[in-house]
Amino acid sequence: MGRVDMGDVAVCALRAGLGATLFAHGTQKLFGWFGGGGLKGTAQGFHSMGYRPGGATALVAGLSETVGGAALVLGFGTPAGGAAVAGTMSVAAEMHSPNGFFNTEGGLEYPGLLGLAAVSLIAGGPGRVSVDHATGHVLDRPWMRAAAIAAVPPAVALVVARKRKALAAENGKETEEGQEGQGG
Repeated sequence: MGRVDMGDVAVCALRAGLGATLFAHGTQKLFGWFGGGGLKGTAQGFHSMGYRPGGATALVAGLSETVGGAALVLGFGTPAGGAAVAGTMSVAAEMHSPNGFFNTEGGLEYPGLLGLAAVSLIAGGPGRVSVDHATGHVLDRPWMRAAAIAAVPPAVALVVARKRKALAAENGKETEEGQEGQGG
C-alpha cells in the first residue's frame, strides 16, 4: 500500500464525508430514508420544478447520488463516482441559483460546494486509503479522470436545456390557451 501520509488521511476524510452525505441524500430520493420523499415524492418535486419526466429524473438523480456517494466513500471508481456526484450537484446548483448564493436563502452555496468537492476528488485522485489504490487504479486512470471532468459540463447543460425547453413549451401552451379563452 505504500506509506500513508496526512494528505491521504485528509483525502480519505473528504471522500468519506462527501460520499456519505450524497449516499444519504440519494437514498432519500430513492427509498424515502432519512425523511426523504422516496421516488414518488421526489418525482413530483422534480416535475413541479420543470424536469420531465419527473420520475425518470428522480431515479437518475437518486442513483447518481447513491451510487456515486458509495463510490466516493470506498474510493472505488473515483472518477465515475465523482462525475455522477458533480453532475447531480451542478444541476441542483442551477436549480437553486434563482435564490442567490447563500444556503440560508435556498441558494446554490451547498450543492455548488459539494459539486466542486467532487470535481476536486476526481482531479486529485482517491489517495492511498482507497479501493482504487488497492486494486492498482484499474478504475482510476489519468484518462478516466480527464474524461470524467470533461463529461460533467455537457451532461449538466443537456439536463438544464431539457428542463428549460419543457417549461417554455408548457408556458407557450398556457399562453395560447389563455389567448383562446379571451378571444372566444
